[in-house]
Parts: sequence; structure tokens; C-alpha cells
Amino acid sequence: MQMAIIGLGRMGMNMAKRLLGGGHQVVVYNRTPNKTDQMVKEGAIGAYSLAEVVEKLSLPRIIWIMLPAGSAVDDHIAQLKALLSPDDIIVDGGNTYYKDDIRRADLLAEKEIRFVDAGVSGGIWGLKIGYCLMIGGEKETCQYLEPIFKTLAPEEGHLHCGEVGAGHFVKMVHNGIEYGMMQAYGEGFDILESSPYSESLDYSAISHLWNQGSVVRSWLLELMESAFARDADLSEIRGYVEDSGEGRWTVQQAIDTGVSAPVIALSLMRRFRSQKQDSFSDKVVASLRREFGGHATVAADKK
Repeated sequence: MQMAIIGLGRMGMNMAKRLLGGGHQVVVYNRTPNKTDQMVKEGAIGAYSLAEVVEKLSLPRIIWIMLPAGSAVDDHIAQLKALLSPDDIIVDGGNTYYKDDIRRADLLAEKEIRFVDAGVSGGIWGLKIGYCLMIGGEKETCQYLEPIFKTLAPEEGHLHCGEVGAGHFVKMVHNGIEYGMMQAYGEGFDILESSPYSESLDYSAISHLWNQGSVVRSWLLELMESAFARDADLSEIRGYVEDSGEGRWTVQQAIDTGVSAPVIALSLMRRFRSQKQDSFSDKVVASLRREFGGHATVAADKK
């Protein structure tokens, strides 16, 4: 299929590469042209304005947005609304709040432009192993986009979750669970680090061990094994953990619907605390975010 990707950050660029590898024709646009130039060298069609993106696509146009949630998405959608034609499709693959999807879909429907929301998980590893896709939107439109979803995702790695907003809603809860899982691993390794056995413990080896038939085995532990192998005591980073929004939205949803979610709520509070203090458990969480998502870490203060 032919499509465009707007936003060539950590995720967007690798998604464009995976689509090119799957035989799709991909038009790429980025605010800074050097990334567009880079993708042109890899076989993409470069565009250097939103108008040029639209000009280079045949009808019905498919435009996949990979931008930070918030005003940047609103700005691009407003510009694209003026440029696109009825029956064209915009897919938002960023970490967007699901209520914003509903508002934007209504805005685009004024011009009969179709809208799909796609929660994307896979981080910097998605290029190689594929992206888990949680999709919301009109079923017929999502079926039309199926060849794109199949290329981006591993086998059985995409799901139409429901109407507009459903994809990002499921991704929001996914990320809330992620907060809780990483916090549990962080606290567990902190207990090990504070134990009388800490001098003899190899945390990379323990991470590997726990993935051999243990009930706590996971991909996160594989990443933790790699992180500890490079930096045995995580001394090179501070335990500063950003919260990128989804944890807050998940906790707010739990409050709004009266659902008890203490683990996710407390893991969010710990992220706030990490921005003022520094602990080993927070170093574990920070290193995990770097491993799966390429998220920046803060260098440890040198004494």
C-alpha cells in the first residue's frame, strides 16, 4: 500500500523502515528535514511540507501521525483537514489520550475524513520483532488498513478494539500495567541490593535465572539482564523516572469509574518521587525504560 508517516522520531522512523521492508510505498515528513533525507536514502519518498505529503499520495490518502501527544497532533490535524479530501484516512499512532481521539474524529468528520487511533507498543525493538497494535475506529476503515497493520505487527500482534478511542484506551491501560510491573521489579531488586547477600549477588544472572520457567519471567527481565550486564550496579544513571502521561490517565480513569487500582496509582506516585530523590529501585525502572523504549536517562552525579 501507499501511505505517509509524519514524525520520524524513535518510533516513527523505525516504523517507516519496517513498512519499506514489507514492500509498501512510504512518503515521509519530519519537522527537521535531515531525518527525511535519511529515510530517502533508505527508499522512502521525501516530503518537506504537509502540502507536499498530500500531493504525493494517491486517493484515498493514508497518513499515519507519530508525534508527541497534545498540541503538536492538534496543529498537524488542523492543517491536514484543510488539505485532505473526503474518504482520506488519518491514523494517530502516538500515545494520545483517548478522549482527544473522539474530539479529533468529530472534527475530521466535518469533511468526511476518516480517523483511526492506534496504540503502538514495542519501543526501539519494534523494527526487528514488530509492534503490538491496539486499534480503534470504524471497522471497515480498519479492515482496509489491514495490510499495513500486518506488516507492522508480529503474527497475532494487532487487534481492532472497537470504535474511535478504543485503541488508545487499551494502550493507556497497557502502559498503566507497565508502570506497576516495572515498579515491582525495581522494588524487588532494591530489596536484594539492601540484603546481607548483596555482595555475592549477580543481578544480571538473577534476571536470566528468573526467565527460566519462573512465574515472573518476562521480556522486561530479559532487558534487565542486558542492563545489568552493561552496568552491574546501575551506577552510571540516576534513578530519575519520567512519567509520560499514560499512567496519570489510567489512574484518572480508575478514579472516574470507581475501580481500585492501588498498584498503578502508587507506581505513578513513585515516579513523581524519583524526580526529587534517587534510589536503586528507581534506577531499575529508569534503565528498563531506556532498554525497551530508548528513553533518555539522567547521568549519575559523580562524587
